[in-house]
Amino acid sequence: MERKVGKLTVAFTVIYLLIVIGSLVGVYFLVGRIETLRVYTTTSLFDTGLLDAIEEQFEEEYPIQLQIIAKGTGQAIKFAQNGDADMIIIHAPTQEFAFLEDGYGVCRKIIAYNFFTIVGSEEDPVNISNLSPTQALVKIVEAGRNGEAIWVSRGDDSGTHTKEKSLWANAGFNWTILREEMEWFRETGSGMGRTLLYSNSISGYTLADMGTYLKYYSDGLTKQVVLINEYEELLNVYSAIVVNQTLYSHTNVEGAITFLKFLISEDGQYIIDQYKEGVYEKRLFYSAVELLRKNTDPTLVSWIEDFAYFNGTECPTEYCYNHPELYN
Repeated sequence: MERKVGKLTVAFTVIYLLIVIGSLVGVYFLVGRIETLRVYTTTSLFDTGLLDAIEEQFEEEYPIQLQIIAKGTGQAIKFAQNGDADMIIIHAPTQEFAFLEDGYGVCRKIIAYNFFTIVGSEEDPVNISNLSPTQALVKIVEAGRNGEAIWVSRGDDSGTHTKEKSLWANAGFNWTILREEMEWFRETGSGMGRTLLYSNSISGYTLADMGTYLKYYSDGLTKQVVLINEYEELLNVYSAIVVNQTLYSHTNVEGAITFLKFLISEDGQYIIDQYKEGVYEKRLFYSAVELLRKNTDPTLVSWIEDFAYFNGTECPTEYCYNHPELYN
């Protein structure tokens, strides 16, 4: 009897192991059939959770697994230039244009926009509320040099940092020179979230993208308030760019095109437009595709065209990679 029990135990063990091995083999082949798409993007899109919502919906519809890595725009571009990305989603048109011209990117599409904002403590010691960005920065420099204000810069070559440097230039200052005045001009070298936390802790002023600011304010992570917002020079435009496969044959260009089409589809644009609507006092992001296609707000469209178009278009024909349907 004991021998029979022993034989049965061995038999059941063998059957169990075969089932486990079979399951693992099945999972292996299933995963093997799922494409992987490496997307490098800005910390602002990542920190707000928008890309989590997009990823969830996209992966339900397509057998493509997104690997989303958050970096500053400059770092995202460097990874793409090294062939480590299939797509980038960033917000610095001058860097995007260079990326296209240098042959690294194709099929650029503007997918969303919002506005940068200058935030500070509610007390606003320099009294910049409702001034233009240029007027505000001039006053902050004067107050900073008198020991009455602190400015916090990301200093990380991100899209936000690129915008900040252009604002300083418009106000007649050179960011590279200002950063040497370390008593009042501070740098974090970090993403938007950490910069907001630091600025809040020292009651400084800083430039933030509206999406990240609203999330951090709503979550009680910062008490800073919006002081300047929705000027043309504070426009913030997000674009998706596919990495050029002719440079890196291993890149998943077809998967990137599929994801790009999802981003500009009605479903993708709806997620962007409605993300956290009603949760915050303003929308975090606004969809851009229909706005540009139908010119529903001529003033805003002209702002976007002036700031984010390249030779009169979001993507010149030579960089469209035989996908004219993206621009119809």
